[in-house]
Amino acid sequence: MSQIEERGRGETQADHRQIRRGWRLGDDQFRKELLAVGKSAGGSHYGSERQERDQEKANRLVDEELRHLGWTEKELEQRPKGDKQKVETSRMLRQQTTMTLKWIAQRLHIGS
Repeated sequence: MSQIEERGRGETQADHRQIRRGWRLGDDQFRKELLAVGKSAGGSHYGSERQERDQEKANRLVDEELRHLGWTEKELEQRPKGDKQKVETSRMLRQQTTMTLKWIAQRLHIGS
């Protein structure tokens, strides 16, 4: 029996009454484990879990780019909206993630 199945054994009937489509039971560690399983999701897998996983990936890519550039979050916010590095980062996010232009613009502090 897997760890995920073993965790389910401790749930009560009250827990199950709260379940609705798209919801999950468990703590943040359990959610992270589910997201790790979802990394192999194909094109037919949609929903909030996939969106959450994609957002985590996008944030990780931004954090990696900031480290590469030697910038802090504060520096990212203070740089001009049309900064060449910001534009390149936004292009990379569009190519490698499913995040919307609005999300990218807000995350990188650029115009839409």
